[in-house]
Amino acid sequence: MKNMKYHFIARSAIIALPLQDCSIKDYMSSTYQKNVLFDCILLPKYSGLSIHYLFLILMTIVSFLSIHNTVAQPLSITLAAEDSWPPFADEFGRGISHNIIRHAFEQVDVNISTIVVPYARGLIMTERGSVDGVFNVTREQSTIDRFVFGNEPLFTITASFFFAKDYPTVAKNKWQLPTQSTIGIINGYEYGDEFTTLVEKRKLQVITVDSQRQLTNLLLVGRIDSAIMYDLVADVYIKRMGVNNDIQAKFNNHTSKIFVAFSKLNPQSKHLSELLDKGLIALKKQGKYQQLLLPLND
Repeated sequence: MKNMKYHFIARSAIIALPLQDCSIKDYMSSTYQKNVLFDCILLPKYSGLSIHYLFLILMTIVSFLSIHNTVAQPLSITLAAEDSWPPFADEFGRGISHNIIRHAFEQVDVNISTIVVPYARGLIMTERGSVDGVFNVTREQSTIDRFVFGNEPLFTITASFFFAKDYPTVAKNKWQLPTQSTIGIINGYEYGDEFTTLVEKRKLQVITVDSQRQLTNLLLVGRIDSAIMYDLVADVYIKRMGVNNDIQAKFNNHTSKIFVAFSKLNPQSKHLSELLDKGLIALKKQGKYQQLLLPLND
């Protein structure tokens, strides 16, 4: 068997490899059997080529096959989703925000799962690193200090001061609110960087509750003078409760750009925010983004 060379077949590749004085048994030892799956065919030997050269070629083949046989696993993340902010996010894990986020991450091969929780709890879970992120968060100074944000908002939404229709008010904007007015807000929500200043200047009394429905009921029974609610969200609850003729928006509080906020404890957060930006931009270029803003689109 000396003075012969072996013709190794690796998968579909046929590679002529020269050997010096050796036997098939030497090269089909346990080491080679474990690391390289080759069939041997004997052919005449080339002269002047060393065993070391053969070894390098074999290792190159093994490395090549190993790289090309590795299947890239898609990135998977978990986000906290608010349970009471229709049409953007509801208690069933549905809504505009879910649709936009899911489709945007699909563009960049990221799988997401969601945990539906009250908004304030989602913020805490994200801060603690229990989840990778939370939506729907306004990017303002108070949240920038706590979370990682991308550059592309999910959407932009306005919030207004709502009053009972029979409530007497001559204010034409928030800075004209009567001093010591009682204002209802939702626990954990952001109301713009001006809100703290407004409360201080107008000496407002702030009452915090957990849901839009509670705010609406407090307005109806006169327990508060006004409530700040996001317009599209308020429209859903006012319609559901059948009080369209009893409550109305009078003037704007602020306009918010809504984002996914990522945990500062996750070293991948900057990368995740960039991937989401990329996915959102892709949706807009494809013309799909506007369709996903529709409440019934899935």
